[in-house]
Amino acid sequence: MDKELWDLVKKEIKRQEECIDLIPSENLIDIETMFLVGSPLSNKYAEGYVGKRYYPGNEYIDKIEFLAKKRALKAFALNPKIWDVNVQPYSGSPANLAVYLGLIEPGETIMGLNLFHGGHLTHGHKASYTGKLFNSIHYSVTPLINADTTQINADNNIGVNPRYDPRLSAFIDFEELEKLALKHRPKIIISGTTAYPRILDFKKFYEISKKVGAYHVADISHIAGLVIAGLHPSPFPYADVVTMTTHKTLRGPRGAVIFMRKELEDKINKSVFPGIQGGPHINTIAGIAYAFGRALKKEFKVYQKQIIKNSKKLSEELIKRGFELYTGGTDNHLMIIDLKFIGLEGKKAEYLLERANIIANRNSLPNDTSPFNPSGIRLGTPTVTSRGMKEKEMIKIAEFIERILIKKEKPEKVKKEVIALTKKFPLSYRKWLNYANKIINHL
Repeated sequence: MDKELWDLVKKEIKRQEECIDLIPSENLIDIETMFLVGSPLSNKYAEGYVGKRYYPGNEYIDKIEFLAKKRALKAFALNPKIWDVNVQPYSGSPANLAVYLGLIEPGETIMGLNLFHGGHLTHGHKASYTGKLFNSIHYSVTPLINADTTQINADNNIGVNPRYDPRLSAFIDFEELEKLALKHRPKIIISGTTAYPRILDFKKFYEISKKVGAYHVADISHIAGLVIAGLHPSPFPYADVVTMTTHKTLRGPRGAVIFMRKELEDKINKSVFPGIQGGPHINTIAGIAYAFGRALKKEFKVYQKQIIKNSKKLSEELIKRGFELYTGGTDNHLMIIDLKFIGLEGKKAEYLLERANIIANRNSLPNDTSPFNPSGIRLGTPTVTSRGMKEKEMIKIAEFIERILIKKEKPEKVKKEVIALTKKFPLSYRKWLNYANKIINHL
């Protein structure tokens, strides 16, 4: 037995058990997914696609991949005569790159949301190869209200936070987007975010894309589970391509899928393989098949609804306690605290919370200049919801955050209460982990 390695694994499991994980891009896989990803399916090479492999011995592998594709299409109620899906991308970043390289040539123009305004690295940021290989133009959110000088009428019932007017600040600026599109004539317009707490209007993206003859690529990595459950508008009536990771709100293994209209199938499939990838990870594809199968059940919609309930409640409780939230609240599974109003930097807030076993990542806001020490901190509710926490626990979590970031209590004091709370919501596979530990110790 590799005691050194297994001891590190056990420590990480203990860390996950005793932490309140509020990173919106993380979630907890279940025991079935764990077994599938760790199964002997890892042993098989299967370069190519169903019925067109470059290796023999893929009879059952073909059936697993076909099942994953069939369930993925069914989860979003897509007509297989109009849509196809590729379940082989290793993760979201290569999935997006494969789409761009499949549809346009290097040096041509793409347009995505500015990273500091809630966009993703792979939507054309200069640090990503998507920003190096392509001419990248970025659209923005509308300018933030200056909370020190702007007074909003208290009786106009705008939003939930009197210092942010949702009609005027921090929502995607479609007027600017259209002007930029008409000026630069991008070949791809990306609708997708990684730190944007509001509903995306996919129809507007579609209309602007069609005006300039661009492909509309929707990246729904964060909100895939919400879309399946009908809790966020679907991009499919308005998109040419839809990409998504499978480990966020979908709660599957760490992987990605690409949905494309049938006329684009050949271009994008060839871009994935042999373009940028080799043999697919069949163990992960099996986990993806299981995740989409679970998404077809009633329990999945109940789970997604609870994610939203928890997010709304946490947002409301934070505002009650004096925090300012980017855009004034949330419509989805995440929210961002604007720390400027309490005189903290994102890096410091992240550090203080982690000392109390509360995990939330620092996040850039529109007026920031560096992603390494931004003025926001991002929180989300998928993981705590997976553990069984509900609105009552969101009140407690908001209280913990207030005590640490506003009341300046020592994080170590709060940590004891955090661990006590997590013990009431053990990981669903704790019994299996105990059993696995006994096996490992006898190897």
